[in-house]
Amino acid sequence: MDRIEDFAAFVAIVEQGSLTAAARQVGRSLQSVSRSLATLERNLGVELLRRTTRSVRPTPAGLAFYTRIKAALADIQVAKVEACGAALSGRLRLGSSFLFGAMHLVPAMTAFLEQHPGVIVDLQQSDEFVNLADEGIDVAVRIGTLSGASLKKRRLGLMRDVTFAAPSYLAKHGYPKSPHDLARHECVDRTSMRPAGRWRFRIGGAVQSVRIGGRFHATGAAACNEAVMRGFGIGRALLYQIRAQVDFGQVELILTEFEPPPVPVHAVWPARQVLSSTARRFVDYLAARFAGESW
Repeated sequence: MDRIEDFAAFVAIVEQGSLTAAARQVGRSLQSVSRSLATLERNLGVELLRRTTRSVRPTPAGLAFYTRIKAALADIQVAKVEACGAALSGRLRLGSSFLFGAMHLVPAMTAFLEQHPGVIVDLQQSDEFVNLADEGIDVAVRIGTLSGASLKKRRLGLMRDVTFAAPSYLAKHGYPKSPHDLARHECVDRTSMRPAGRWRFRIGGAVQSVRIGGRFHATGAAACNEAVMRGFGIGRALLYQIRAQVDFGQVELILTEFEPPPVPVHAVWPARQVLSSTARRFVDYLAARFAGESW
């Protein structure tokens, strides 16, 4: 009989693109994850993943199975959280960036507060990685690669790092055919998030830093994204920031075949800090709520 651990391993393999990375994410050995995959394929009688020397990709059947199983695992996690129905209380100090906090954390936070009337939340927003212990923050949501041993973390998801432009700009200036063409375009550069004047792309199987052109520079995502939506130039953003504009045709994703690896999103807290039951339940709640997000 298939186990939940087998399903979780399969989801991790699809999202990570390799068995080794998946084993690292779920905290199991490579051999154990490989056995889980073999068990699923044997029991289902279909090939779920196609292996090459460099990567692992889902087959059509595997992709359909992944979509169903990921949603089911999220439902199971929500059920676990709801089953722990003991009343929570106390003050929960949270941290996040401005845009992600407003668009995603606040809806999750208010829903959590409705379920737990005894909880009080203080939200501190900053686009800088502040010291959580110094600021008295219990849990923060951070976007990007984390390093060092000062924080404990739990993966909440992955975000696409996309290049985009308004149809009016593309009609006037044309589509760049490769990342190197951006040196001749008006690029709106968010200088606080990456080396000024350079964007990362996956070219020929390797991630490269490419020089861009442009006359508009700003530290804030909102200002940069607004300039792009007004047709001034080409921008770079995490997909969640411009999802609505993409869906309504206000901007168009470009150079998608050169998209860099997705950016991880984590709930983090100081390594020396023991999470309160309220903070621990909130982290569980975030993981369950965000499991189905298409960032």
